[in-house]
Amino acid sequence: MRKKVPVGICLLKIPQDILDTARLTVDELKKEMAVFLYAQSRISLGKARELAEMSLWEFRQLLAFRRVSPHYDVADLEEDVATLRELGRL
Repeated sequence: MRKKVPVGICLLKIPQDILDTARLTVDELKKEMAVFLYAQSRISLGKARELAEMSLWEFRQLLAFRRVSPHYDVADLEEDVATLRELGRL
């Protein structure tokens, strides 16, 4: 009998010998995927840290260690300023 997968979860089957050859654990592979997808602008910082199962602070440190620049542009700044104004902090 097959296990039921929770709705919204996708299972990825990776043979153990692939992980062994790459010298990666499942958790390390998740971090590698998260860094790669974030660096390629395929997922947001929040989604990347979620995939990596790390706090925002830990994931930002990992990105810095890997020399991956944060994705923050003028539109992001304007959105943050608008939010701060709405909150009465500016």
